[in-house]
Amino acid sequence: MQFKAGPKSYKMTPVTLCGTALKVVQKFKYLGHWVTENMTDNDDIERERRALCVRSNMLARRFARCSNEVKLTLFKAYCQTFYTCNLWVSFTQRAYSALRVQYNNAFRVLFGLPRYCSASTMFAEAHTDSFDAIIRKRCASLVDRLRHSPNSILNVLAQRWDSPMFARWVRLHAPPVAAPRRF
Repeated sequence: MQFKAGPKSYKMTPVTLCGTALKVVQKFKYLGHWVTENMTDNDDIERERRALCVRSNMLARRFARCSNEVKLTLFKAYCQTFYTCNLWVSFTQRAYSALRVQYNNAFRVLFGLPRYCSASTMFAEAHTDSFDAIIRKRCASLVDRLRHSPNSILNVLAQRWDSPMFARWVRLHAPPVAAPRRF
């Protein structure tokens, strides 16, 4: 894979391994996470959105007659994983919102709630985490594990204030400061 640096692309000489030219790809899956040549996370967010859709539909079909306690336990186990979400730092708001809406709709469908009911209310009443709370917790957990890692390289990377990961963590945990009002 050739990573792009902005809008420019450069012609690279073919790379060979044991006399065989390696195929250049635009994206590949590494440890379950989609890595793309433009270094965005939209493809991985879409992968997670589709997986959530499949899992939530399966739960809604198979467990429609279960109690709400059982449904909530299943929802937490199958629909709150968001594998590698703590690595997402470069994505469009459209991709991110599509996953958030899918998560909210999955909860509504599983519990038979109206389509336009308040997401914050339904999660508060069920005593479960909203989409934003899950993402915040996962990102904070990653930063904490990196900062306390015995691996000195990971530890140094986690301490960098200018890293994209730390910037994402700050955006998740600190609301933007509004400009002062002029009267």
